[in-house]
Amino acid sequence: MTASPLSLAHEISPAKPSTFPLNQWYVAALGWELKDRPVGRTLLNKSVVMFRTADGKVAALEDRCCHRALPLSDGTLEAGGLRCGYHGLLFNDAGKCIEIPGQDKIPSKAKVAAFHVVVKDQIVWIWFGSAEHPEPIGEPPAYDVHSSGDYLFDGDVYHYDAPYQLIHDNLMDLSHLGYVHLRTIGGNASIHMNAKMTVESDDNYVRVVRHMPGSVPPPTYVAAYPFKDTVDRWQEIEFHVSHLRIWTGAADAGTESLDNPKRGGFHMRGFHGVTPETETTSHYFWTIATNPKSNHEEVKAKVVQQTMMTFDEDKVVIESQYRNMCRFGERPMIDIHVDAGANRARRIIEKLCNSVS
Repeated sequence: MTASPLSLAHEISPAKPSTFPLNQWYVAALGWELKDRPVGRTLLNKSVVMFRTADGKVAALEDRCCHRALPLSDGTLEAGGLRCGYHGLLFNDAGKCIEIPGQDKIPSKAKVAAFHVVVKDQIVWIWFGSAEHPEPIGEPPAYDVHSSGDYLFDGDVYHYDAPYQLIHDNLMDLSHLGYVHLRTIGGNASIHMNAKMTVESDDNYVRVVRHMPGSVPPPTYVAAYPFKDTVDRWQEIEFHVSHLRIWTGAADAGTESLDNPKRGGFHMRGFHGVTPETETTSHYFWTIATNPKSNHEEVKAKVVQQTMMTFDEDKVVIESQYRNMCRFGERPMIDIHVDAGANRARRIIEKLCNSVS
């Protein structure tokens, strides 16, 4: 049973204050972002500064010096930690002030809040818990596509002037490819809209599978892989509360079983960390992995470039959609068959938000 159009419109209305599911690991950065300078970011309405210590450990603190409130992300990194750029207070990875220039005694209150943060498979995860669970209740998700050695990958970060669930909606419904992404991963719009689709879910997870046999390979696929003629395409989308995993690809028609998890052909495995910044803005951390047959770095570069083009196209659509929602206010929207996965994801978010006081 899908959410009613009226309830869906009300959920994502710009007039309604939003809350976010807590007791979750969220993506805060990609590992290679944190180098020789601090990175400041607002995540779930919390201002956070992230940095690497001298031994390579990643730390996350509240982005506010306890002395005169300058953002610590305006500071500099040293062997001992993060130094404020205003009066030089030095903070360690636990948020404790360990040095005040010109002053020997350090007040006990000279500290800032620290967040639990873990780097796993080159993804930086941060824990946002409830009052009941301030400590992590589990490990952050693994993503062995980055560490298995079977794929080449790269990625980047987008900032969206739109609520994070609109990005979920877009990623859960790939039928739009035939209309929005004609220059890259699109293909025949009719085949996309009529593709056989299965949807399964539980309390924290939604999986959407779409098969499109006998398709003409789209431009991105042709640029990256030596297909002979028509192809059998697949799209497998996994929604988790803090991120999505999307496995798309194709094989020469009739050469592979699309039900075989170890099928050959051309693969694109996307990681999509969608983290709210505020109720109306979002961070989108993405990577794309692929399996070139030859010219490995050249093909990887093509796939990454083409992927960025598709995300540029999505960003234009989603931000335009949200501006129009703000313009028209709480107006009902209808559902069609391709909305099944996105509606289930929204119900999971709503249930989790309501379960945490």
